[in-house]
Amino acid sequence: MDVSEYVVKRALISVSDKTGVVEFAQGLAEAGVTILSTGGTARALREGGVEVVDVAAYTDSPEVMDGRVKTLHPKIHGGILMRDTAEDRAELSEKLGGEPIDLVCVNLYPFEQTVAGGAEHATIIENIDIGGPSMVRSAAKNHVRVAVVTDPADYGEVLAAVKEGGTSLPLRARLAAKAFTHTAAYDGAIAAYLTGLDAEGKPLAFPGTLTLQFQKAYDVRYGENPHQKGAFYVERGAPKGSLATAESLGAGGKELSFNNLVDVDATLEAVREFDRPAAVVVKHTNPCGVAVADDLATAYEKAREADAQSAFGGIVAVNREIGLATAEKIAETFIECVIAPGFADDALERLRKKKNLRLLATGEWLGADAPMLHFKRISGGLVVQDRDATGAAEVKAARCVTQRQPSADELAALDLAWRVCKHVKSNAIVFAKKDATVGIGAGQMSRVLAVEIAAKRAGEDAKGAVMASDAFFPFADGVEAAAKAGVTAVVQPGGSKRDEEVIAACDAAGIAMVFTGVRHFKH
Repeated sequence: MDVSEYVVKRALISVSDKTGVVEFAQGLAEAGVTILSTGGTARALREGGVEVVDVAAYTDSPEVMDGRVKTLHPKIHGGILMRDTAEDRAELSEKLGGEPIDLVCVNLYPFEQTVAGGAEHATIIENIDIGGPSMVRSAAKNHVRVAVVTDPADYGEVLAAVKEGGTSLPLRARLAAKAFTHTAAYDGAIAAYLTGLDAEGKPLAFPGTLTLQFQKAYDVRYGENPHQKGAFYVERGAPKGSLATAESLGAGGKELSFNNLVDVDATLEAVREFDRPAAVVVKHTNPCGVAVADDLATAYEKAREADAQSAFGGIVAVNREIGLATAEKIAETFIECVIAPGFADDALERLRKKKNLRLLATGEWLGADAPMLHFKRISGGLVVQDRDATGAAEVKAARCVTQRQPSADELAALDLAWRVCKHVKSNAIVFAKKDATVGIGAGQMSRVLAVEIAAKRAGEDAKGAVMASDAFFPFADGVEAAAKAGVTAVVQPGGSKRDEEVIAACDAAGIAMVFTGVRHFKH
């Protein structure tokens, strides 16, 4: 169909987010487009020198009820939904006295922002848009003729098309898909809010209806295995500082894979636990080395050397901008990906020389206590939980249950081991000194076996180390194995029927032990 048949002659503009709308309308007016508008948008356009026809004047029907009813009129929706047939044109003109509307520029009342701002319930309800979604859906349904614009980022492309003679069907189809995505997310947010209130109007921890929306970022090479297909989707409204909003500063010849993305997220989550300069190396979602230091280069080197064999081909996350000294250390071995708040120019130049090394910058930084929901897909549904955001002060507040109190250095090591332990798959055991892990036992069915693996990995470094366990010891054999390896202090939740046996085993070995009362399983 000839694009010239869809020259934009009349546009309806009514937006809450007025970013760039005056310039957009000015460009449309310069192209000879008649502009219909309402309320605050009409005022803003007139102040910008744009001639506007008020919707109330066009429909000969005044805005009523404080603007609740203004665009819900047959002349508006007839003009939008009119098909390009003689019958529809005649009906619109003769029965309704209307004209075709060729472009609808609408974005909706800021419902989500109003909820997030802690507004009162009545104010939130007033920010449920009715006319806006109706116009958007009408225009999107009739995209064979009408262009619908819901995102200011599209103003430039649409204006260029209008000035070149008309909007193409591929452009209108893409805008329509975006519009339905926009209204679906909007309705989902309203449903989540209303089903998230109890009978007294107080917020529930989890809404009765959970609507999730993700935008496809790109296909990955394959899923967990080569015979599986995969893609990366970004959550709508993902917080800045999250992996989803991280900037790729060097793809190293290939994009991140499915497994890379899962590992990078695990690494980033772990390094957020620390305030001091810290580095985490992850392999197959489990930390293999974690360290803190007064400078980032030292922290990274200690983390890598905590398990240099496993660190080869791993993922690295740090909690400071990477400078040249750290970059030189990273460049010494093969690493799949590095994620950091940012990279100094000389560090970036150095690391970009490494083949197949992917570099990601988060920009802003999310703390370990940032609120977030975690989802896990199960057959036919999801299990949902809030983020495991505790850990920072649990060792400091822990209760010593043994005859010997831990020393200051042991407490520092216990704190580090405990923060790491919550990021290790259960059953999880972490051996550490005050600045770095020395051995990690992950994902074992038997807790004593996890201790033995951590001890084997630590070797001679187990002597004088401390141990963290993500859950209680069901038997004394775990601490007995740790004592044999040379561990001097233990942190665990406590709560086992055999706690007294475990405490007695520690006392017999001269080990200090503290109970946090908090479990950190990770499945």
